[in-house]
Amino acid sequence: MKAAIVTIGDEILIGQIVDTNSSYIAKALDKIGIATHEMLSISDDKQHILDTFHSLQNNVDVVIITGGLGPTKDDITKKTFCDYFEDDLVENEAVLVHVKSIIEGFYKRPITQINREQALVPTKAKVLFNQAGTAPGMWMEKDNTVFISLPGVPYEMKYLIDNEVIPNLVQKFERPYIVHQTIMTYGRGESMIAEQIEGWEDNLPDFIKLAYLPSPGKVRLRLTARGTNEELLKNEIKQQVEKLDLLIHDIIVGYNEDEAIEVVLGRLLTEKKVTISTAESCTGGKIAATLSAVPGASNYFKGSVVSYTTQTKINVLGVANDAVVKCGVVSAEVATEMAKSVQKIMASDYAIATTGNAGPTKGDKAAELGTIFIAIATPNGVFAEEFNFGQPREKVIDRAISKALELVYKEILKK
Repeated sequence: MKAAIVTIGDEILIGQIVDTNSSYIAKALDKIGIATHEMLSISDDKQHILDTFHSLQNNVDVVIITGGLGPTKDDITKKTFCDYFEDDLVENEAVLVHVKSIIEGFYKRPITQINREQALVPTKAKVLFNQAGTAPGMWMEKDNTVFISLPGVPYEMKYLIDNEVIPNLVQKFERPYIVHQTIMTYGRGESMIAEQIEGWEDNLPDFIKLAYLPSPGKVRLRLTARGTNEELLKNEIKQQVEKLDLLIHDIIVGYNEDEAIEVVLGRLLTEKKVTISTAESCTGGKIAATLSAVPGASNYFKGSVVSYTTQTKINVLGVANDAVVKCGVVSAEVATEMAKSVQKIMASDYAIATTGNAGPTKGDKAAELGTIFIAIATPNGVFAEEFNFGQPREKVIDRAISKALELVYKEILKK
């Protein structure tokens, strides 16, 4: 089964807002065995909407549209629906009662004509009742395609997807099973992993596909199996993951794509009953922000010193001025002293320190742009490693954060 997701709104096309609706809808469809064939963002233009409907008609099984259902004149989806399905708008009594209860009960003001128009729906539409807002969803069918229109407000869209759309799709269609398994890896590039697992990948069953999803410092490997026997798919995926683990167990940190490394690291710190702190220069506190964003981080994250200037490294962290003069502020020696110092100040078991030239201009003239030193202090000692992450600045910082978390993760695993 194939679906298309269409978001309507000029605010998306001009970059004023980010389309998060499509991602949520695609994940919900995937869970019930409906593959998203394409995603489109189109303008608030009647002809553009009609042309899009015509192009999708009979080419996909389901079209889900978000946006354009508000009460103002620029919201034209309902009227365009009527044109496409040769239908008329009528007032739906149940929706009107609901709209009145929200406007008069919650907002404490009389309902206006523009509010009443929220209760207008095409006569041929199946109304999807929206408990989270005033604009109802609409379900209409033409030939071999179901068209579903939802409000663009994310929390309203989510309510309708979860409580109306998915249950109705499950009831209407017989669907194949889709089983995913994501393997999270850190510390090795996409091409190196591909070479290492080439033989395994070549021998995957035809109904299982592998996708490489790289980002700074990490690669997600996603296995997707499609078929009619769910138990067979799950068992085969499990066996393939076990084979893969034998090949790259040293870089696998988890099996859930929703779990970032900071979540996995936080769980490990909690299990081992150890704590961590950070001393950051070039990363500007972003490692600390990443660690502390995880719920429950107060159980293991002791704190951070953002020593952005050389003088702060000397005055607050006690880095020796001689080390700065002799080795440069961007050096293994300075990173090592930073890590040891913050470990002592915060009384933590582990500590991360970063110092480097993220760019776009040089600070420490002795170090090339993109050079980063990351030091890890452990209960048994401290070490520092040098990296060059190139440019631009954002890439350097992102990769430094990922690498630092990877390094400390591997050290804690040894405990």
